Amino acid sequence: MKKIAIYGGTFDPIHHGHLIVAREALERLGAEEVIFIPARISPLRRTAPVAGDEIRLLMIQAAIENEPGFTVDDCELRRPSPSYTIDTVEDIRQRKDVALIYCLIGEDNVDKLTKWRRFADLEKIVRFVVLDRSGQQPHHAYPVIRRKIDISATEIRKRVATGRSIRYFVPSTVEEIIRREKLYLEQQK
Repeated sequence: MKKIAIYGGTFDPIHHGHLIVAREALERLGAEEVIFIPARISPLRRTAPVAGDEIRLLMIQAAIENEPGFTVDDCELRRPSPSYTIDTVEDIRQRKDVALIYCLIGEDNVDKLTKWRRFADLEKIVRFVVLDRSGQQPHHAYPVIRRKIDISATEIRKRVATGRSIRYFVPSTVEEIIRREKLYLEQQK
């Protein structure tokens, strides 16, 4: 039985910050696999991603191609909205022979964790690991993987909308998809 980490998010678009912290998690946790799980709509946000489900899935696939230990699972995109982490974890546990599931979350989600559907059940079957890109002192007891990376999907979308380069922000394969599909050309409010 193996250890895996699940990394959920909108990934709109996936960028080098996501990939760097995922690689760090894979290595530091001794996991065999990090599974990227694109969300349709976050239950606590209720705002749809800018890019469609299939395009975001395609960008993740392009970004992690030939990356050992990285996979993608579209289970949340196949379920009706909203999709909850507990459902994803239970689905993955049924399909994979795993001893331990790490649930990678951003620092911005820590305060909301107790509001997650069936949090008490979820906390019993996963180990939460916080991905902190801010470098601030944590105010929680969860293990932290800290990498100071100043890249955000919001910034990338704004750069595209204003005609600025996103080279070095995203893998070249993701940049090609963004250009080809004419994504993020309009400034978001």
